[in-house]
Amino acid sequence: MRSKSSELMNKILKFAERYYLDNGHSPATSAIAAGLSISKATAYRYLIEMNDKGMVEYDGQEIHTAVTRKLNNEVNRTAIVGSIPCGGLEYEEENIEEYISLPTAIFGKGDFFILRAGGQSMIEAGIDDGDLVVVRKQNTAHEGDIIAALVDNQNTLKRFYKDEENKKIILHPENRRMKDIIVDECYIQGVACHIIKAL
Repeated sequence: MRSKSSELMNKILKFAERYYLDNGHSPATSAIAAGLSISKATAYRYLIEMNDKGMVEYDGQEIHTAVTRKLNNEVNRTAIVGSIPCGGLEYEEENIEEYISLPTAIFGKGDFFILRAGGQSMIEAGIDDGDLVVVRKQNTAHEGDIIAALVDNQNTLKRFYKDEENKKIILHPENRRMKDIIVDECYIQGVACHIIKAL
């Protein structure tokens, strides 16, 4: 049996890693064959030999390398639902602009939506006009959390506090030039947990 070309082995290795990075899964032998202008049988025989040499792990279907084993492709499919005011209260119908994938390695697991911030009321919390705010869907919050709140069919993004003595809810802007919004009740749509912004 002829010895396998180490150059072709390295090409297959690099192709498999690049394919995995681009597509989130291993290439089939037909994809390797087409990408490297070799036959499917040659691709398969090389993968078996590369597995025996410890260059890859190949079970006849999946190819794993030192690089692909480090990748975490787990994501949350998350909707961008439009803008939310960071100023006064403003009516906002849920309007999904698009879906994006949030990697769980950064954002964690959960049910999220993304709001596009508008206005200046949260600038001292680092939330600027146009920033994307990742919100974990939940209807409870701790004091001091930044929440997406619905008050009288109007949405706003504010810091949440309770005034137990007066039985009121305080929606506090993070801008010292703006006043608190004090309400009897509000519906908590979620708690802000990350900001995505351009630098």
